Amino acid sequence: MDREELLSATPEDSGEPKKQESPLLSLEKDLEFYADAIKEVAIEIMVEGISAHPIFIAHQHEVKLGEIILNREELNTDWTIQASTLEEFVEKGIINKEKKEQFLKVYKKPENFMCVFVIVPEGANFIYYPYKKGKS
Repeated sequence: MDREELLSATPEDSGEPKKQESPLLSLEKDLEFYADAIKEVAIEIMVEGISAHPIFIAHQHEVKLGEIILNREELNTDWTIQASTLEEFVEKGIINKEKKEQFLKVYKKPENFMCVFVIVPEGANFIYYPYKKGKS
């Protein structure tokens, strides 16, 4: 699922009175703010040979997966970001071993996109968020 799909369902489109703003709007703002730091960690994970497939977890609660790299309480933002890898996701059973190849087919270049596993009360899903253009 791309971020456009996640962010496109807005109450304004339905003609109904505006309800609570989607938490995904605040996620997009935080990912924009965090982009350089996330990209730096992704490159570090790849260069150090930890994994060729970094995955970042965005959440607002406590998650026992990966390591915290950006804490929402310390940074006064809405989302905490943790760094993980495809290997950890497979090891913990979040990505089924049989589905690993299928996942890799849709996994976007980590030099251009951050792979984010977004956890919200309704469930969790992967999104690919592009790094800003013109930034290295």
